[in-house]
Amino acid sequence: MLILENATLLDLVRGEARPGFHIAIDGATIAEVSEQPIRSAAATRIDLEARTVLPGLIDAHFHATLTEMNPAHSRELPPTLMTARAGTLLRNTLMRGFTTVRDMCGADWGLRTAVAENALTGPRLFIAGRALSQTGGHGDLRRRTDHEPACSCGNALAYMSVVADGIANVQQAAREQLRQGVDHLKVFVSGGVVSPNDPLASAQYTDAEIEAIVAEARSWGTYVAAHAYTTAAITRAVRAGVRTIEHGNLLDAAAAALMAERGAFLVPTLVTYEVMLRKGAAIGLSEFSLDKLRAVSEAGLRSIELALAASVPIGFGTDLLGDLHAFQSDEFSIRRRVQKPHEVLRSATEINARILGREGQLGVIAPGACADLIACVANPLQDIGVLGGQGEGISLVIKDGRIVKRAA
Repeated sequence: MLILENATLLDLVRGEARPGFHIAIDGATIAEVSEQPIRSAAATRIDLEARTVLPGLIDAHFHATLTEMNPAHSRELPPTLMTARAGTLLRNTLMRGFTTVRDMCGADWGLRTAVAENALTGPRLFIAGRALSQTGGHGDLRRRTDHEPACSCGNALAYMSVVADGIANVQQAAREQLRQGVDHLKVFVSGGVVSPNDPLASAQYTDAEIEAIVAEARSWGTYVAAHAYTTAAITRAVRAGVRTIEHGNLLDAAAAALMAERGAFLVPTLVTYEVMLRKGAAIGLSEFSLDKLRAVSEAGLRSIELALAASVPIGFGTDLLGDLHAFQSDEFSIRRRVQKPHEVLRSATEINARILGREGQLGVIAPGACADLIACVANPLQDIGVLGGQGEGISLVIKDGRIVKRAA
């Protein structure tokens, strides 16, 4: 047994710090949380000296295998090199305090298993496998000179998406991802920033195709996440039964109200736009992509304000690629511009756990929950920047009851 003594816990509903707590961890589970010292003759004890303790952080829009800052360059990488680089990205993410990530295309059951078996050090993975894209959609990264369908093997880019058109074909594509053991499905229903050919406002997939994908997910007891920027795309996706809207930068009040009515989640990813605007030209993004990037970047904070006003539950994601993962924790400071610190932290813990269907297990410090915890050198309610950088402000990371980082 491991006992953490003299911890300051955060009430992320009220936004209050509560000192003087003790936490007992038995195996991979939190056994007890008490304001009184916990007795045990055999336990290992760590005195946290009133440091602030949070549940392990959750990134609900992550890409472990998109290891190139420009995804198109991934077609030059073999899967072996992709996996080796993914291992580094995952380890660094864990050191920043993220004990769970929801991979939103690219990671497969093999990578998830490697982390679960500790063959790779990293956060717990929930995977989408290959995202579904229509021909010419955001997940169709063929050059205009490529006329043959993309091969689903052989290079790292192939792990990102599968192109399928028509109800029968999207059903087959969805069933294949489910057969491969994904935790959720992802579908592209609007244009995207880095895709070479589709306008941002393009409507991708028909209502019937989206409904067919949602039906397949539900038949396996899971859900669909949709890459969607525009109001039209968000509205169509939510009406078809999509559960989480990824990005959602061009959301309006009516679409936000519909999301709240249907119980849909919004997962903003604001840091990726700020970083890519700084790095875009250097990593070879076209002017077409940069124009799309500017449009979504300018609207991002406003979309969160609209979602908050409509009481839409807001998750926490980053959507970074390659070396840009180093900026992952900047999302906290960006979101602080429109949300209170405890709201941002709740997005990255309790709300993301609800998105994953793991409420009560992840994102909380309570008896029976997974023993995923981090200790900070300062109170993030007072200075959310303590979570920034590469985890310098995080002195302790515990995942599944195992100490994976402990600063002197």
